[in-house]
Amino acid sequence: MQKSIKQLLDTIIEGIQEKKGHRIVIADFSGIKDPICKYFVICQANSSTQIEAIAGSVSDMTRQKLGEKAIGVSGLDNAYWVAIDYGDIMVHILQPQAREFYDLEHLWEDAKLSELPEEY
Repeated sequence: MQKSIKQLLDTIIEGIQEKKGHRIVIADFSGIKDPICKYFVICQANSSTQIEAIAGSVSDMTRQKLGEKAIGVSGLDNAYWVAIDYGDIMVHILQPQAREFYDLEHLWEDAKLSELPEEY
């Protein structure tokens, strides 16, 4: 993993954890031919307010620590599922019902999944 991608991944996770996002899973697509990106970071929030807070925290931390701005952000209007595009990394912040329904972790069988331990 390139150092800058690793730094971005770590900073995104820090932003999620700062606002108590949970069930964080990293999907590594390096073993897949022609993936849409290198990583998905998937997490869960309990409300639209928490989703907005996590998205803001991720955006603020990546900009302040690394000078990185997202290419795009989708879903803030209803905050049921927010996707933040950093090019090589896509961040998905979902409410529990959306996460269960879309099951992003298992769309690509060949992706290596890593679940981070919960922080309390």
